[in-house]
Amino acid sequence: MKTHHFLLASLLLIMIGIGLGIMIMMVQLDLRPTASPTKIEVTEVKRSMQPAEWSISEIPAPINVREIVDAVIPTVVYIESSFPTRRNDLPDDGNHDFDEPFWDRFLPRGRSSSIGSGVIFSPDGFIITNNHVVGSDRNLRVTLHDKREFDAVVVGRDPSTDLAVIKIDAQDLPHAVLGNSDYLHIGDWVLAVGNPLRLRSTVTSGIVSALGRDVQIINDRMRIEHFIQTDAAINRGNSGGALVNTSGELIGINTAIATESGSHQGYGFAIPINMAFKIAGDLMLFGEVQRAFLGVQIGSVNQQRANELGMPKISGVEILETVRDGAAQKSGLRRNDVVLTINDVPVNESNALQAKIALYRPGDLVNVKIWRNGRELQKEVLLAGLDNPAISEWATREPWEALRTPEEDEEEMPEADSEITLRFFHEGFAAAEFARDTEAGMFDLVVTNVLEESSAYIAGLSEGDIIQSVNGVNVESLESLKAQFENNPMGQSIEMEIIRGDEYLSIVIEHE
Repeated sequence: MKTHHFLLASLLLIMIGIGLGIMIMMVQLDLRPTASPTKIEVTEVKRSMQPAEWSISEIPAPINVREIVDAVIPTVVYIESSFPTRRNDLPDDGNHDFDEPFWDRFLPRGRSSSIGSGVIFSPDGFIITNNHVVGSDRNLRVTLHDKREFDAVVVGRDPSTDLAVIKIDAQDLPHAVLGNSDYLHIGDWVLAVGNPLRLRSTVTSGIVSALGRDVQIINDRMRIEHFIQTDAAINRGNSGGALVNTSGELIGINTAIATESGSHQGYGFAIPINMAFKIAGDLMLFGEVQRAFLGVQIGSVNQQRANELGMPKISGVEILETVRDGAAQKSGLRRNDVVLTINDVPVNESNALQAKIALYRPGDLVNVKIWRNGRELQKEVLLAGLDNPAISEWATREPWEALRTPEEDEEEMPEADSEITLRFFHEGFAAAEFARDTEAGMFDLVVTNVLEESSAYIAGLSEGDIIQSVNGVNVESLESLKAQFENNPMGQSIEMEIIRGDEYLSIVIEHE
């Protein structure tokens, strides 16, 4: 064979090989057309606002679990999501850089899949599930209880609450009746319906074990956790499924488990349906959540703090700081106010306050009952959204950043009183006033310097700490701070309450 014939034949074989390789790659990539945006239309949602409980005067009839299950199971779907994996079975020998686009073009990637559950809440195919079930850039396949299968498109996702809404192209679907999670009580019987461990349409039972749980499982800075805790068995694959009461009403979206083994160990958590329905409504109407903000940093009230504030009982959530020009500050709320209720609903933990505000949208007006200076007051607060520049800047900052910028503090910082500064150096620190509300004459007392090896340094005081009280007495000016130190006999320790970031701390300085 002549040389040029050999070269032509070789080239032809190479081209055929490349063509076959591309065809194989296309098959393994399982390419699907990108879903077009979903057209959102007005849809019917069944909503019950009655508590799932019997009248005290009535003798309760036996609960017919069969009827509940028959009604609920058809509304819960099986969701399988598939996504490409970057690492295949090629050797990890340093010769294959999987992050280079070159290998993505010429070597077929594998695909992985995960499973979860979802709940149909409208007859035209809107389904609520967890954000971690949907993920990002995944192909979603939904299987109904009657075994029909549909491709699904994502309507919207909210990482802060771990919720998502997806849509299938179907009509006249069985759909859940939404209950009212505010009526739940610890001890109420509940059923969990989902697809754990790929076991389709599984039903388990239990009770409401606790309410308002914050278990810190959502990996998002603006997370909102106010879970229903239940001992109904929940496992992998239950995520996004239904938690229903004894009337068959949907009162939660199953989301997580507390486990050290990866399987059910007695505790599961569900997002209350009142929050889930508000988030789902926003995602359907706007494609994103319309989140309202008070514009505060908050902390729960313990017994010591309740005593310091003169409160008759331990309740509410204390405002540690307000965002400058935020909703709370504009409405007259200020630091050390204790929020007792939002629209007459008690809030006794930080996450309870967050969850309550999450039910509203920017521009909504809420009534806030607070405790201030020994009495209860009512304030009306016009909630703000991210279109408020102050709220937007605060919401996008890292958690450890202060609410005010250094430039603002520098502009508003008055000259420190040299006598007071020198006096505090007996304990090894200096403080200055920083205007917080000039019109109201309110200041922050900020530690500006701490000497190494001093009493303050040993006690743990740091620059930037905001001084709240000395020996249980609130201090709001340099004069009051100086007076507390001068009234304390030498040789006796001084207890200071301070704010550092979002923490409320107590330190003890030896008064020498």
